Amino acid sequence: MPSNEQRREAAKRKLERQLARRAERAKKRKQLTIAGSVLGVVLVVGAVAVVFALTRGSDESDTTASDTPNSDTLIADGRAEPLAETVNCDYPASTQPAAKANTPPRTDGVPTSDEPLSYSMSTTQGNIGLTLNNPQSPCTVNSFVSLANQGYFDGTSCHRLTTGAGLQVLQCGDPAGTGMGGPGYQFADEFPADQFAADDPAASEPIAYPRGTIAMANAGPGTNGSQFFLVYGDSTLPPAYTVFGTIDETGLETLDKIAAAGAEGGAQDGKPALPVDITSVVSDL
Repeated sequence: MPSNEQRREAAKRKLERQLARRAERAKKRKQLTIAGSVLGVVLVVGAVAVVFALTRGSDESDTTASDTPNSDTLIADGRAEPLAETVNCDYPASTQPAAKANTPPRTDGVPTSDEPLSYSMSTTQGNIGLTLNNPQSPCTVNSFVSLANQGYFDGTSCHRLTTGAGLQVLQCGDPAGTGMGGPGYQFADEFPADQFAADDPAASEPIAYPRGTIAMANAGPGTNGSQFFLVYGDSTLPPAYTVFGTIDETGLETLDKIAAAGAEGGAQDGKPALPVDITSVVSDL
């Protein structure tokens, strides 16, 4: 069985292969675009209009209420607008120093590939399988993968369990185990927060975070770090918490066991009564 270090090195190689494949696909698309442009010169106007209608759908582009993403279905339906082939991410230093030593993730040419990224989070209460949603939140996934591959989460505890009717999550990712620690950097919110304008009232209206969702914890806009929460029961929150993946059935069974024991002292929000320590977070290759 490969060691954690070998798995991390394999994950890095997988990311490098992924980048190479995306670069090759981008090159081919560019060639096809050029060829299509040349061909378009000789097409009649009517034919061009038909192609446009088939590929774009309705040509209504006025900014109306119907163009605003539906907050009730954002998480289920995905991003309203597709991202570019690659994006640049920014990870400025946070006011708090790193709770555990790490190297900040790459910032340029981060791929938005839809190639599945699967990670196994081994805990003292059982395994939790994670599938990361790169196309929705690439900068968040980029940070999580970077930290996981450095062993940042290894040996840390999940410090918070909520059991109320509207919020059922297990929160992890703080090496300090207090809810205050982070990686020493922060980054902007992504999906679904980035689907709303800053002055859109819908940005503060609660939406569903379904069972099986992985999302980032934060202390306000643009303060994402290393803390994340695992939704084991349908929850309702404002769309201010970046969704970046899903949990497999085995993971949900593990979370159900943790949730069944409740929080310490019978509280609805507190430290899990069953101690949950993360032993490793490694890529499934």
